[in-house]
Amino acid sequence: MIDVVALGEVMLRFDPGEGRIRTARSFQVWEGGGEYNVARGLRRCFGLRTAVVTALADNAVGRLVEDLILQGGVDTSLIRWVPDDGIGRTARNGLNFVERGYGIRGALGVSDRAHTAVSQLCKGDVDWDAVFSAGVRWFHTGGVFAGLSDTTADVADEAMAAARRHGVTVSYDPNYRPSLWAGRGGADRAREVDLRLARHADVVVGALGLAGTYPGQACIGAEEVTGALAEVAVLLPEVKVLATTLRDVPSAGVNDWSSAAWSLDTGFVTGPRMTGLHVLDRIGSGDAFAAGLIHGLLAGTGLERALAYGTAHGAVTMTTPGDVSMASLAEVEALITGGSAHVRR
Repeated sequence: MIDVVALGEVMLRFDPGEGRIRTARSFQVWEGGGEYNVARGLRRCFGLRTAVVTALADNAVGRLVEDLILQGGVDTSLIRWVPDDGIGRTARNGLNFVERGYGIRGALGVSDRAHTAVSQLCKGDVDWDAVFSAGVRWFHTGGVFAGLSDTTADVADEAMAAARRHGVTVSYDPNYRPSLWAGRGGADRAREVDLRLARHADVVVGALGLAGTYPGQACIGAEEVTGALAEVAVLLPEVKVLATTLRDVPSAGVNDWSSAAWSLDTGFVTGPRMTGLHVLDRIGSGDAFAAGLIHGLLAGTGLERALAYGTAHGAVTMTTPGDVSMASLAEVEALITGGSAHVRR
């Protein structure tokens, strides 16, 4: 039986390590994708049984992605395999080249993901009633998947509605990517889709992305977070929890990291504040935050403790390469309780 199902694209990430994409002669590969990373973190760090709904072209690259997913312990039985035509004319697998940044040079992502197999998913392709009738407790998707094509938002809508029918808790992360919406209505269209889908959610992660009149418009200071979350709560009156990470970036390698949330029961609460956090690779830290938050909410810890799980899990994830969590639950709980970086023998 599966505890958590995620819907989204899983790409093959090419990582040049300490170097630059433009001058690299070798890359390490990882799997990654906004929604999938949440399921991966919940499985590997928090021990929940998770699955991903996605689609891959059935070739050697797709099977490599599958192998990486299997190594992460995420169930692959809900992957939709699309026949390969040999050159990716009709369907292909997504690639994501990411350099980590250093000092004054920020991280850089160059994605190659148009016309991927998962972007061609349509309503009716997945039997969501069958997926959610088997004891699933939580469903997660987000704005990255919804922005892949003109059909994927409808698939997310269909999936979220089915989850609600079956009493499954639903979370959504707006996770705006300007490149996905270029030529397709831009930020205004992204906001329209996000608000349409977020209204199906019980929990919205990355909720500050819905503040302002379009994604990315507002640069929200710490003193403005309470008001911004209250603004989003008015837009989404049925949502039970709004949560967000908070990050200041003095340099690519040193971030100030925290979180905040709102619920009708608790009002505004804040997570642990971690100043001067040393960062190896920040990609995926927001997804790790979502995984920790979901773990806490599923475990009934209360919102403040759930925020602490999310904040600590995101922090530890930034200390390792790749999109996905390599943290253990013991490391996360030690950080919550004030653990240090002393050698453990």
